[in-house]
Amino acid sequence: MGVQGLTSYVEGNRQFFQDVKFRDSRLVIDGCSLFFRLYFNHGLDQQHGGDYDAFSFLLSQFLSALAACNIQPYVVLDGGMDPSDKKFSTLRQRLQSKIKEAECLSHGRHGSVLPILTRAVFIQVLTQRGINLVQCPAEADWDIACLAHQWKCPVLTNDSDFYIFDLPGGYLPFSFFHWTNLNGKAPHQYISTRRYTTNRLCQWFGGMNQELLPLCAVMTGNDYGTPKGTDTLLALLDLNGPGGGGSRGKGKAPPSRIEGLLLWLSAFSGPGEALEEVSRLMGESETDRGGRGKTGETGKLSSQLWARMQEYHINPQSSLAPWFSGGKAIPGGQTAGPVQLPECLSSAAARGLLAPLVLDVLVKRRVLLIPQVENRKQPSSHCSARAIRQAIYGILLQWGGLGQDGQVHGRGGSGQQVKGRGGNVQAQDARGLLENLSQGKRGGKGREGRGRGGGQVKVGSGHESLPVKQDLIIPQSNSAAETEVQGESCSASLCVEEYDRLDLNLKRNQVEAHPPRTPLCLDTLSQTPLAVRLGILLEALGVKESVLAPIPPHLRLAAGVTGFWLREASPPPSLPQLQALLLGMVYGELYWNNLPEATQHLAQLKGAAERSVWAQLDRQRVRPGERRGLDVAVAHSFSQWQACLWTALCLNQLLLLPLPEPPISWLFSGSLVHGLLRSLNRGRPAESFLAGSSLSGQLYCSLVDTVRTCSSKTTYHSSALSASGRRVRGSRRGRRGRGGGGGRGRGMEEVNNRFALLLSEEEFDDE
Repeated sequence: MGVQGLTSYVEGNRQFFQDVKFRDSRLVIDGCSLFFRLYFNHGLDQQHGGDYDAFSFLLSQFLSALAACNIQPYVVLDGGMDPSDKKFSTLRQRLQSKIKEAECLSHGRHGSVLPILTRAVFIQVLTQRGINLVQCPAEADWDIACLAHQWKCPVLTNDSDFYIFDLPGGYLPFSFFHWTNLNGKAPHQYISTRRYTTNRLCQWFGGMNQELLPLCAVMTGNDYGTPKGTDTLLALLDLNGPGGGGSRGKGKAPPSRIEGLLLWLSAFSGPGEALEEVSRLMGESETDRGGRGKTGETGKLSSQLWARMQEYHINPQSSLAPWFSGGKAIPGGQTAGPVQLPECLSSAAARGLLAPLVLDVLVKRRVLLIPQVENRKQPSSHCSARAIRQAIYGILLQWGGLGQDGQVHGRGGSGQQVKGRGGNVQAQDARGLLENLSQGKRGGKGREGRGRGGGQVKVGSGHESLPVKQDLIIPQSNSAAETEVQGESCSASLCVEEYDRLDLNLKRNQVEAHPPRTPLCLDTLSQTPLAVRLGILLEALGVKESVLAPIPPHLRLAAGVTGFWLREASPPPSLPQLQALLLGMVYGELYWNNLPEATQHLAQLKGAAERSVWAQLDRQRVRPGERRGLDVAVAHSFSQWQACLWTALCLNQLLLLPLPEPPISWLFSGSLVHGLLRSLNRGRPAESFLAGSSLSGQLYCSLVDTVRTCSSKTTYHSSALSASGRRVRGSRRGRRGRGGGGGRGRGMEEVNNRFALLLSEEEFDDE
């Protein structure tokens, strides 16, 4: 959540805090606040797509600092959107703001946009280090507060709502948590910080009742907004006048509305008396005043304020405590929503191994796509990954489309507008619809077995548009939680509502779901053979398993995604862009394999030659402060690759990891890849970066060869590929005739490396 203006007021008053030497304690950490704070406060790259290796190193330093002080962290993450939609308007406004900030970053101006894979890196690092972690079904603030209250330990976050929660162990704001400068000598080191408690604030206001603080929060306004009529009430109170509405003003005007409100509230013995005064000021009747949410009366301001105050009511028994204590109970949270996941997926979600996107699709049939730094004149980078998302939607809606009453709930139907989540389609039509979907009858021109979605054509100049219904541009000031879709719904299909960038606006699209050709039941997913789950993943990527076999298992998903990106990105990526991306993967592999805790599956990489190659690659980075502007076209292309990888990671998790997750920290570094591309564009051969290291060269060649094959349009169904694309010297190849050599082909670019020829889409086109 977050209370408007409360952080600046409280942190500006030193008397509300106590200096502490923090050590030897449990610490409940707001995970989302942590990764945002670490990334933005330490100058890590945003403009080039993110430096995940630097973030991973920073996070490891933070965790090591806690360990040195004998602090046991318990990290709690937000999950999906709030099912009640109370916060949806705020989420849309934030998304619109991030679109504008990403545009500023693309032109070298100030902005704050978290790179899209940061959360995934965060979870991987915590998991690898054995840190206690849980992902809540929705927003985690309330669960964090309940856990910290039960354990009587502090909370580390950057959320002003924790100035309202009554926590015995207090609240440690990140801004005062000096973890980079440990004090004392081992084993008695500590972190200097400041602790806030509601007791200290209430004592300052004459021993004010702590139960009045939630009323201050909801009257001031949080992420859920304020009830209608609050502005009128605040105007009547005249909080900025002398004495803050006639209460404990001490003869001077309060410096802020929050202080004026606290002064006014401090005159009351408790919330009941304060709400009685609200009712009197607003002219509510005795019946209205007696309601306050207990008699069903919700239309009056006092009743609405009382209802919203309950968001801050702490349950003394936390649902997270048994989870962290090693119990088997999966935490349900306060707003788990109406959907009950199978146990295997519930467990994965709680461990952070199921993306919030999956929860949002199941609960709300809605997805908010994360803005990236890209070219505003091109379609959103997420368009390149739409076919993978459609596969996710197909799996989820095929399983969850029929309600207990035998009807499909949500949007859908055959050209019929279904309004909101309450609309439905007759059961007979729904069963027929799902049967058609499972048989691949998706509407439009079919593409048999290419793993790219029915009837899809690339988005871009001169291309036919994808099967998506674009509905309306969402204005930043729109406060409605639901807006009726304009135009026809997706033809003969179940759809998911996506919010994505169009130019510099947030646009809502209806995207149809594409179930896999192989039937999949989530209820028995844990018993589904690995080969079946892997087949569904590879179908979505358009890749054959045998093609990925030559490379290490942990890089196979990344290679398959890269081949998918080469087919789907618009404009098509250049050969130097591919080379820079793969050289970045080699760099990450060298570093990862030299970490002390790394699994040494290629122990030979510890040689001096490999270290020399790593250092040479590292020198190519774009350094902070360089005046050369960002190449927006390049940034857009790599943002498309990140969108494809992010979506493929979601699908892989949904299928219970048929492919190992790649070490994302070492897979992509934006400043490195952009720097490598500059050198390649100046004419430096890709192989020259790997000179002297046969193992690095072999890994690079294997990646190029695999990606080249994955990028072929007929990879998924073709049993053999043409041998063309090997070492090319001399003149450019001419286009083959239909009868010669098993297909048509033309080189993307004349290159001096047998592994670096990438075949264009026409090369193996058998149409």
